[in-house]
Amino acid sequence: MSDNNFLQKKRKKTNNNNNNNTEKKKFQEKSNNEMLKQSEKFISECKKHPLSITFPSQPEIHPDSKCLTFTIHKTFNKARASTLTLPHGSVPTPIYMPVGTKGAMKGLLSCDLERMNCKLMLSNTYHLAFEPGDEFLKQNFEDNNNKNAIHNYMKWNNNVLTDSGGFQIASLTSISVRSEEGVEFISHAENDNRHILLTPEKSISIQNNIGSDIIMCLDDVITPISSINEIYDACERSIRWLDRCIKSHKKKDMQNLFGIVQGGIDLNLREIACTEMEKRNLPGYAIGGMAGGESKEDFWKVVDTCTNYLPFNKPRYLMGIGYPIDLVVCSLLGVDMFDCVFATRTARFGNAFTNFGLRKISKEENKYCFDEPIDKECDCEVCKKYSKSYLYYIFNKNPRGAVLLSFHNVYYLLRLVGRIRESILNEKVNEFVEEFVSKYYGEKGCPQWVVNALRKAGCDVRFLEQFPKLNDDYESFENEN
Repeated sequence: MSDNNFLQKKRKKTNNNNNNNTEKKKFQEKSNNEMLKQSEKFISECKKHPLSITFPSQPEIHPDSKCLTFTIHKTFNKARASTLTLPHGSVPTPIYMPVGTKGAMKGLLSCDLERMNCKLMLSNTYHLAFEPGDEFLKQNFEDNNNKNAIHNYMKWNNNVLTDSGGFQIASLTSISVRSEEGVEFISHAENDNRHILLTPEKSISIQNNIGSDIIMCLDDVITPISSINEIYDACERSIRWLDRCIKSHKKKDMQNLFGIVQGGIDLNLREIACTEMEKRNLPGYAIGGMAGGESKEDFWKVVDTCTNYLPFNKPRYLMGIGYPIDLVVCSLLGVDMFDCVFATRTARFGNAFTNFGLRKISKEENKYCFDEPIDKECDCEVCKKYSKSYLYYIFNKNPRGAVLLSFHNVYYLLRLVGRIRESILNEKVNEFVEEFVSKYYGEKGCPQWVVNALRKAGCDVRFLEQFPKLNDDYESFENEN
C-alpha cells in the first residue's frame, strides 16, 4: 500500500492544477505538426529496437459464453451488420453506447434512452465503487437470482457495459500509484479521503456486484505515444492482469468478460497482443489506449490492424471513440461497438451534431431561425419540436437547453450507426459513404486520413477527388459553423 501522505499530496496537487489546463488538454492544444513529430519519433524508435515481449506461457482459457451470441448477418469487406444478444436483449451492431458514468447520464434519464431505442449503455467501475458503492448496489438492488443490481438501481431494462477502471489509471495519474498488484487511488472527490486498491481481482469483484451484462478486464492504460518501454510494459501487464481477471470472474454464466488490446501505435505489438488475446477465448474484445494524442493516420491504422487479427466471430469494441466521422470510418474497418462522453459533453457547450458537421447553437445567426431545427434531416424529438431560435434563447438562460442538445446528440449517433448498419444490409455502403462524407465536410474539403482509411476499408473514394484535401488532423468539430 502507498503512503497516505504521498497520495494526499498528489490529490492536493491535482486540485490546484484544476484551475489550469490539465495535461491532456494541454496536449490536445498542441499543433498537428507537433503530434506528427512525436508519432514519427516513436515509429523511428520502434524500428531501431527489436521487438522483445513476454507473455504468460500458460494462458487462462475462458469457457464458451452461455450469455452472449454474436450473429453476423451481412458484411462489406471487414464491416459487419450483426446482432449481439445479451442477458437483457438483442443489440443491433454497429452500436454507439451512451455513457452514464455513475449509473446516470448528465442531462438524460433512462426513459430518454429507451425512447431513443438504445439497447446498451456504459457505466464506470471506478466511479460506482466510490459512489454509491458496489456493495450498496448489491445489498439494496440485486434481485433473488443475484442479478440486475445496476439495472434496478437505474430503472433500466436494457443492457449495461461497465468499464473496469483502467481508463482512470491514465486520467487520474496525479492521485494514483501503480504497481504489478494493481493501482491504488485516493478518491477524486473533494473532502473524501477514501482509498481503493484496484487490482484485477477487485475490479472484477466490483463488476460482479454491479451486475452489468458486459464487464471489462482491468488493463494498464497509457497514452499511445508513450516511450517504447512503457508501451511494452503496459501491454505485458495488461495480459497478465487479464489472466487474473479470468480466474477471479465468478459469474461467467451471467456476465461477459471482454479483453482489452493495448500496444500504443506499434502495429507489430498490436498484432501480437491480438493474437495473445485470442488464445483466451473471451466472449468479446476491445481496442484500448486510443484517442490519447496520436495522429489520425496512426489512429485508423491501429484500428485496421486490430480488426485484422481479432477473431472474426466475436464482437469488437473501440473504447472512448465517438466523433461521427470516427464511427463511420471505424465501423467500415470492422468495429462493432463504440462509447464516448463527447456527445453530451459538447452539448453542454452549446454544440450539436448534424449531417453537415458540428453546429454551435449559441451563435447569433440562430436567433432568427424560427422554423428551422438543428438538423432538417434528423427526426429526433428535439428537431421535430424546437427551432434553433428557441434553443438559442434558452441555452444560456435555462439548463434545459443543454438537456435538449444532449438528447439530440445521443440520438444522432444512435441513428448514425443505424444508418451504417442499414447500408451494409442493403448493400449500399458506397452510396452511404458518398452522401455522408460529402455533406459532413462539404466544400471545406476532406482530411487525407479519412480518404486513406475509407480506401483501405474498400470504399469507392473517387467522389472525393472534387474536394480539397486537408491536413490529417483536421476535424469538423474544431471548425464548426
